Formats: sequence, C-alpha cells, structure tokens
Amino acid sequence: MPSTAHRARRRIAAVLALLAGAAALALPAQPGAQAAPSGGQVKAEAQWIDRTTVVWKGAQPSAARLEFGEPGRRPGGRIRLTPGTLTPAERAAYPHLAGYPAFTVDPRDRPLARTALRQRLVATQATSDGQQHTTGVQIPGVLDDLYGTRAQRAALGPVFHHGVPTLSVWAPTARTVALELAGRRVPMHRDEATGVWSVRGDRDWTGKPYRYLVTVWAPSAGRTVTNAVTDPYATALTADSARSLVVDLAAPRLAPKGWADLRKPAAVPLRRARIQELHIRDFSIADPTSHHPGQYLAFTDTGSAGMRHLRALAAAGTTHVHLLPAFDFSSVPERRADQQRPDCDLPALPADSARQQECVAKTADRDGYNWGYDPLHYTVPEGSYASDPDGTARTVEFRRMVQGLNGIGLRTVMDVVYNHTVASGQDDPRSVLDRIVPGYYHRLLDDGTVATSTCCAGTAPEHTMMGKLVVDSVVTWARQYKVDGFRFDLMGHHPKANILAVRKALDALTPARDGVDGKSIILYGEGWNFGEAADDARFVQATQRNMAGTGIATFSDRARDAVRGGSPFDADPRIQGFASGLFTDPNSSPANGDPHAQRTRLLHYQDLIKLGLTGNLADYTFTDTTGRRVKGSQIDYNGAPAGYADAPGDALAYADAHDNESLYDALAYKLPPTASPVDRARMQVVALATAALSQGPALSQAGTDLLRSKSLDRNSFNSGDWFNALHWSCTDDSRDGATGDPRDGATGAHGRDIGDGRDVGDARDIGDGNGFGRGLPPAADNKDKWPYAKPLLADPALRPDCATRTAVSAAYRDLLRIHATEPAFGLSTTAAVQSALAFPLSGPDETPGVLTMRLADLVVVFNATPQRQDQTVPALAGQPYALHPLQAHGTDRTTATAAYDRASGTFTVPPRTAAVFRRG
Repeated sequence: MPSTAHRARRRIAAVLALLAGAAALALPAQPGAQAAPSGGQVKAEAQWIDRTTVVWKGAQPSAARLEFGEPGRRPGGRIRLTPGTLTPAERAAYPHLAGYPAFTVDPRDRPLARTALRQRLVATQATSDGQQHTTGVQIPGVLDDLYGTRAQRAALGPVFHHGVPTLSVWAPTARTVALELAGRRVPMHRDEATGVWSVRGDRDWTGKPYRYLVTVWAPSAGRTVTNAVTDPYATALTADSARSLVVDLAAPRLAPKGWADLRKPAAVPLRRARIQELHIRDFSIADPTSHHPGQYLAFTDTGSAGMRHLRALAAAGTTHVHLLPAFDFSSVPERRADQQRPDCDLPALPADSARQQECVAKTADRDGYNWGYDPLHYTVPEGSYASDPDGTARTVEFRRMVQGLNGIGLRTVMDVVYNHTVASGQDDPRSVLDRIVPGYYHRLLDDGTVATSTCCAGTAPEHTMMGKLVVDSVVTWARQYKVDGFRFDLMGHHPKANILAVRKALDALTPARDGVDGKSIILYGEGWNFGEAADDARFVQATQRNMAGTGIATFSDRARDAVRGGSPFDADPRIQGFASGLFTDPNSSPANGDPHAQRTRLLHYQDLIKLGLTGNLADYTFTDTTGRRVKGSQIDYNGAPAGYADAPGDALAYADAHDNESLYDALAYKLPPTASPVDRARMQVVALATAALSQGPALSQAGTDLLRSKSLDRNSFNSGDWFNALHWSCTDDSRDGATGDPRDGATGAHGRDIGDGRDVGDARDIGDGNGFGRGLPPAADNKDKWPYAKPLLADPALRPDCATRTAVSAAYRDLLRIHATEPAFGLSTTAAVQSALAFPLSGPDETPGVLTMRLADLVVVFNATPQRQDQTVPALAGQPYALHPLQAHGTDRTTATAAYDRASGTFTVPPRTAAVFRRG
C-alpha cells in the first residue's frame, strides 16, 4: 500500500525545470493564454453528468439554471433545472454523487447543450435571502453522453491512407481548431456528431512538424484562450517534445532490418513469467563495454557486459525484461548537450559523506536522469534514449531495442503511466490534454479541482475518451513496437473495466492481421487502493481483490513485507523480517519488540510467505502457525485479507523493485551490523528464493542478483547516474567482469561458494562495486535515515567483493533453472495448488525462521536462520529424495551440502539457505 511519501518520486512540479525549448509549446503573444488573475477561478461544484441531469453539491432543492455565454456580457442562454433524483443507472455510474442534490434538465432546453458546452458555463440558483448562489460546472459526464459513443470509434492523431495523412483531434468544446503545419495555418473541420476536428493533408506533409491551435473556453483561466498544443495521439516528436511530427509508423523506412519477420522468444503464461525490472539508462550508462551508453541501442551491443548478463538470466529462466518508462516524459532535456553533470570528484569523497548527494542535487533537475513517471506523450518513445531526439530515430531505435532483447531470449514489458500527467491547466506548456479539452481528461474532486492523489494531475480513465486513449495507446505499442507486456502504474486508479478493455483489445490482435499475437501479451500492475477512488468510491477499481480471476496480475505486498520486515514506510528502517533476522538473528532496534513479540511476528510472517508461495490464493487452506485450519483470505495483513487471488497468476511476487530501498540496502539496515558479507549474501538469495520459487509471476529489480545497492537511497527517481547506474563489471577490465557461469557461455564463479573471495580495499575504491558507499543518500527523501545510514556506509565490510556478487547471481540462476524446468511451479488453478502444494510442518511447533514446502515431487526448505536445520517430515520417511541436481552440482557449494535422511524423512539444510529436494 503506497503513501504520500511513497509517491514522492513523482513530485514532478518541484523537480522539473522547464525544458530547453519547451516554451515553444505555448503560442506566443496570445493574450488569451495568459494566467488567470488571482482568484479568477471559481469552484465547480455542479456536475452535468448527462444530457438530462445535473448534480450540485450544496444546492437547495429548488429551481436553478445553467447560464452560458461570454463573461461580462448578458447570458447567451439559459438551461432550466428542476429538482429531481438520480436514476438507478446514474447512481451506479456516479456512486460518489448519490448523496448530493440532483436536478433534471428541462426537456425543452436539452437541445442547447452542445452550444452551451462551447461557452462559459455556470450554474446559478436564487437563495432564500435573495442572493445568487453561483458555481462552475464540471462537464465530462455530459460530454461522454453527447459525443462519447461515436467519438470512441474515431481514429485520432495522424492516420495514413495510401501515403496521405489525415490529422484528427477530439475537441468538442473548442470554438475553433486549426492546424499549425511547418509554420503555416491550415483550417480544420468539425464533425458535429463526434466533436472531432480533422483535416486531410498531402503526401508532402510527411515528416513535417505540427501543433493544433485550439481556441476554447478555459474555466481554470476564466477566459477564452488559444493554445498551441502538440497532439496527444502523436506518433513522433521533435526534440524536447516541442512539436508533433506527421509520421506513419507503418512506413518501411522506419522498420529495422528483420522487423517484419521478428521471431519472438516462446510465449509463457503469465503465471510462469520471471521478470527483470530495468531502467534503460541504468542498464548501460556506466558500462564501459557498451557502445551506446544510456541509449536504446545499448540493447544491440550483444557483447557488452550488460547484455551478457541478461543473456545468462534468459538462459536460466528469466522470460521478460520490464522497462521503466520509455514513453515521452518531461523531466529530462533530450539533447545531450543540454544535460548537465555533477561538477565534483565524486569517487574521491568518503563513503559516508553528504557531499555526493549535495553535488548530485545541484544538477538533478537538468541532468540526463529520471525514472520517467511524468508522462508528456503516451505513445512516442522517450527522446533522451535515442541517438538523435529530433525526428524518428527514437522509433527505429526502440524497435531495435526490442529486437535485441528478443534476440537473447527475453520478451519486453513496458511500464505505462496513464494514471496521471505531468501537468494540467492552461499555464503550463506541458499540459497537453487539458489545453485541448479543459476540465475533461483529469479526475476532478467535488469542488472542481484536479485530484492529485497519484502525485500529480490525476487522469480520469473512467471518462470515455481518456479510457479510449489508454486502450489506443497500448494497442499501438503492441502492434507498432511489438511490446510483449504492460505494467500499469497505480492501476488501482483505473476502472477495472478500462483494464479489461485493454485486455480485450490486445486479445483481438492476431499474427496474420497485426503481426503480433495479442493473447500472448501479459498485463500486470499496481493494484493499490487509496486516494479519491478508494474502496470503489467512483467505480469498480482495478485493485488487487477486484482483479482476481481476470488473468491480469497485481503486485502482492504481503510476502514482500514478510520477507523484508516491517513496511517501506517505517521510521526505523531496522525492523526485521523472515529474511533479515527477526528473532533468529536480532539486531538492536527496540522497534522489533521483545523476543516473544519477535517470535510471534515471525511466525505470522511465515504464514504470509506460505500464502505467497501458493500465489497468494484466497481459498487455499492450510494450518497456520497457531494450529488453526484457515483459508488464505482469513490470514491478516494489516487489517485486510492477505489472500486475494482466485488463481495462480493473479498476484505477482517480488522482494524488491525500483521503489523503496533495494533488497541489499534493506538488508543492510535490518541485519545485525555484525553480519558478515557471506551472511548478507546468503540472506539475499533466501529472500529472492521466496519469489523465484512461488506459484504465479515473479519480478526482481535488475542487479538484485548482483547485490545491487543505491547507497541506501529509498527513492532514487531523481538521484542521477551516481546512485542509480548498474555496474555489471567487477573490475575495470571487462574481461573479468562477466557475471555468468560456464553453462551460460560466460566466465564467472562456477563452483565457488557465496562469499569466497578477497576483501574490499580502500573505501574510495567503489567505481565498479555494487553501489554501496557512494555517500549518504539524497536528503530530500532520506535525511531522516542518515543516523542509521552513516555508520553502515562507512563500513567497508558491507561492500561485497566481486566473487561474492557473481556467486549470488549464479545461485539465483540455479533457482531460476529449477523453476523453469519443474512443471510443478506452473500450476494453473487453486484446486491444482491445493492438491500438489502443502506445508507439512506448519503449526504451533513450526521452527521459527524455517519454512518447509512440499510441492508434487519436490520439497523446498527455506532456512533463514544462522544454524543448520533439520526438518523431519514423517510422512515422507522411506521415500527417495535427494538434493535437486541443479543445486547438488550447482554454483553454491554450501547449498550442495544439504542432505536427506531417507529412513526418517529428515531434510538437513545449511544456515541461510534455500534448498530444493526432488524425489527420485
């Protein structure tokens, strides 16, 4: 569950300076586009929800009216309102308005609606004291009623027919719309039925820059404005998103060699997906073996250290790479010459210094780095990752990136952020949607202000044309860029119906007609329940429980918190969990409680992890650690049912992601300071195993298998390359930096035990380390943790050596291989899981810190304790189990010492080890 702090990474308004050239997005010398005077914006507490009904918070149950026309003049017209009630259908569509006064639009005045919506519009009512109560009017509902059904079928943006483009934009409230094409003005035609303005061009329009000139009443500005706006359906852009370009994505010149016949890696069901989450710039910006650092084309450098590592992961069983936002976002200057760099000798500074973050912060808003959760154009690749941001290089190179990943056996997932935009209103040139149809595309609160619970200007996919934009954009990425999956940021802010519409549209794509198999495309997202839409207040949300049974997964925070300990928002980051030493290897934090409290909490965490191993199934039954026979939905998670999935594939398991501290950093805080590098490395593998060996999909942040650290930064969205870059190589010599093993075709730590290797030397020698000790993390989101962080960062023992990093990665790949080669990890129904999976030692006598799972012919023991543990399962006595061959002959020789006594049915597992046994 996120919080305001959790969304701090997206406080874009405070983060972004205007991009170079961005002012070109506002039409110069247009007085109508100036800021509204202070206090000029009135509240909009009336909501015109359809052509027959207005709801008005705070109104009296007496006659009222809507007035429209030019401000400062006599009203151009009136629409009479009489007290009424909401119909059952209206109550279902607008549950959050059910308690407010409703008014019926006089049938004689309903034909005036289309005219009124293109002018200044207010609601007014005489009060009992003879005064006039006046408020603005929210209009999304009536726009959908009047135009939505027909407009939903319209083809928007640049559409080509036999090489000739037609440009179309939906702007039903606009007085006029014209096309600004390469500096000249071209009239556009309005379709009265749809509210779409369009113009048919000539062949020579191809490649030319354009904007729409939209003259429209803007309530937030209190006046009629003329805005020069880029196309929300743009397919290509000039640098820094200053202009859209007339581009046909199907043009042969934009297809890389082999694009039409691209062979995809074999599709896997979502429940079997194993996903690496990766930021495009992080991947290669610090890789000296990449020829295209920080670019899409880095994924075509097949011999680079990063690509060799991804190839090794793919060979072991990773199926997808999830790319953090790669659509056009607004927080980075796209031309490299405009990107600033920290002017400090960062490697020379002490590992626990505050000077690194001070230096990085000075250029953070103008450097080349941001996570990118600040959408500007949803359906154009980000320009800063292209060799040239001006034109179509970004299109070609994005496609080459997909080719490169597919070529090493990995499908591509895009992180999409349709739940908010970087800006709204009339004053910010980055406000694209709201400057075309003011007050429509964003979710408005009861007083007419834009909802910002997502961090920024929240969109309203429940509105027909915003929902259409989501579907159309996703389909374009799938068809034109052959993207294999989509991860929806803050999916709980979408209606369930919107996400299901995406699924339906994708399922309709076929290889014969569209060049892609839409049914093989996976969907998952953040199903958090919070903000103005929480608890289905406005619509049935795409939240964890609501999405169960749809085939669309949601991130499960249940086992994540149990594995790590506490929550991402704890004041004391040392609160421990299953894989961080709770009760079995306690640290000194009083927040953990006394031994009895620790033991009780640990056993409850173990129940949450068991549930996670089933795929977080609501109806899976097992004996919990108190001895009760319970369903997954009866296990508590912070007051909510822990189990919510209907089938494996509904919940996505993970131990870390880009949000919050990396797994290594979390364990740095939580494990006792005396824990050795070997212990830390082994606990990292145990934590990863709880997700890797679960039913359903699982995700891991890129580099976590290499003990990736961000120097304890919990929110690195704007922390620059210094805190974020991945370091694939362990030394300056790339020949020594491969992170595979001989079975992957790469050199590495085959046969080496985790932790075997040299000690790290001087504290300043961190250029190719795991990222730990790069200074105190940026103050904006971490300063309150500095007292805990400083002594850790100063400790050279917490900077793992190269051998330890490569050994952890190899051990993780062994787990991936086991998952990939054992069919029992891909069960498709709750009934199948109930039949095949059990926790034979679960109950009041369960060993704290140890989980034993039986799965068909497998037994998996997760030993998170510092001691070697015997787990006796009497029912298995006499049966021929042995350590799984992939671990018995694998990379971790400590794990290889795990043993089984057939006579007693006892499984013996080394400390801090996840061991898999198979019946012979």
